[in-house]
Amino acid sequence: MPTGLVIMHWDERVGVEVLGAYPEEVVIQEKTLMQLYSQHEFTGEAGMVSLTAGAVNLASYYTGPESAVYVILILTAEEDGDVYEEGLAEITRQILMNLESDSLNSILPPLFQRLSVYPTLTEEQRYGMLLNSDVKRMLLNRLREETAISKSEISIWMKDQYREGFVDVENLLAGMVKLGLVKIASVKGLSSDLVFLTEDIMVLRTPPVELIKDPVDHHLPASLKDSYIKEVRNFFELYVPSEADNLAIIDKVLLDPACYEVIKLMREAMVTRNDLEKLRKKGVDDVDRVLKAMWETKMIAVFQDDKNNEYFCLTSDFFIERFYPRYNIDNIRQQYRTRSQNPNALLKALDMMKDEYYAQVKLKKAAAKKKEEVAAD
Repeated sequence: MPTGLVIMHWDERVGVEVLGAYPEEVVIQEKTLMQLYSQHEFTGEAGMVSLTAGAVNLASYYTGPESAVYVILILTAEEDGDVYEEGLAEITRQILMNLESDSLNSILPPLFQRLSVYPTLTEEQRYGMLLNSDVKRMLLNRLREETAISKSEISIWMKDQYREGFVDVENLLAGMVKLGLVKIASVKGLSSDLVFLTEDIMVLRTPPVELIKDPVDHHLPASLKDSYIKEVRNFFELYVPSEADNLAIIDKVLLDPACYEVIKLMREAMVTRNDLEKLRKKGVDDVDRVLKAMWETKMIAVFQDDKNNEYFCLTSDFFIERFYPRYNIDNIRQQYRTRSQNPNALLKALDMMKDEYYAQVKLKKAAAKKKEEVAAD
């Protein structure tokens, strides 16, 4: 696990300036800070470098010469800083937005907490982290409309949208490629590589199906069964999916390590306060804070039996997954008719959609075959 976070700025007149740190007592020697500065100067570009300093490794993310800010993560000697690069780029944007305010030190603890668990994030958390980024969400929405955009145009567009902020386009795209949402390819006749949307993300609440099937078998007293099912039914009769609701759950629950530990447990069974207290060893230090977050996002309900025992139950779960964007075919057809996109780019987009489709068919067949083999055994 990382042990600390230091925010440094380079001033041509005074040299190294430490703007903030978490924990506050964390200190990096000035000699080491100068080494990091020199390494970044050698590359001359925004991005990450790693450095071993004694018994620790340092992963330093540089914002470029315009703002000259360095976000430095302190790791143990066994940890590889490269796995934190995408997470560092994301929190760097938030740090820059708060650099001139008094809130910098107050935002460092939650940012450090999220960054610390970055290598262990589940797939649904990684999708959530992407959607929680306003920059990535904005690019995804535009790709949904246009199918393909040149890298050069994305860079210009992002700089125009975030004139006072910081966007590392290369890192942004690398993260989306890694998640399988986009592919980058060259197209004959176009000078800049194009970014193609190959997968999309679906987000919505879902009923906790396995819990509803048999609440009693999942540790809920029989006397509370009907009340629980009625609570779930009442919620989904009024539920309307919305981006605001999705983002609230992603931010307050899915990306909060303590809340996510509780969600994992509650997906398996109805729980009591004692059950939740046992999660302290997994980082759930403040059970009341977690329950408050889940109550405010309307994900849980509390039921009391005739002996005044309280049971905390999941009334809505959260689904976030990739899906094949069939709607792209209509977009491509419309762009071809209106000539709003280069024909070669549209042909390339169709080829990529075809390849993605057959790749998914192959995966489904392999999964079905494996399931049959397991059943046969």
